[in-house]
Parts: sequence; C-alpha cells; structure tokens
Amino acid sequence: MTDTANVADKASEDAKDYLEIKMNAGWYMTITLATSERFDKEYVEIAKERGGQKRSRFNLNPKYTRELGEALIKFAKSNDL
Repeated sequence: MTDTANVADKASEDAKDYLEIKMNAGWYMTITLATSERFDKEYVEIAKERGGQKRSRFNLNPKYTRELGEALIKFAKSNDL
C-alpha cells in the first residue's frame, strides 16, 4: 500500500525528474526520467527498489506517461481502491 502523503513530499521542484513512493517492508517505487546512452532518447523508468538496488524495472515512452496515469486512476476508481 502506498502512502500518498509521502508522494506529495517528494514531488517538489527540486526533484521534478524523480519521484519516490514508499511501500511496505522498505520497498520504494521510483519513477525517473532518464536518457538512453545508446539511442540518445528520453524514457520514463518505473522501478521497484530496496536498499538502493533496483529489482524490477519498466521503461516507458514519455508520450504514454499521461495515458498510463489516467488508466491507473480509472482502474483504481472502478475497483474501489
């Protein structure tokens, strides 16, 4: 379960390209705007992290970021989350 107050604390102007959501048992979900060295393109990396080590990663084209967020909100509303 996420702590929404924690999200608001991390979403400052200083950290506009990084967001951290605290989860249980020391896990964090991190959202980072990164650049590929190989292709020189930007992407959004969503990762599960604990102890500074990323476990699961998902790279997303930035143009789909808003659509993903809206889909998550719609999913949460329809499932009473």
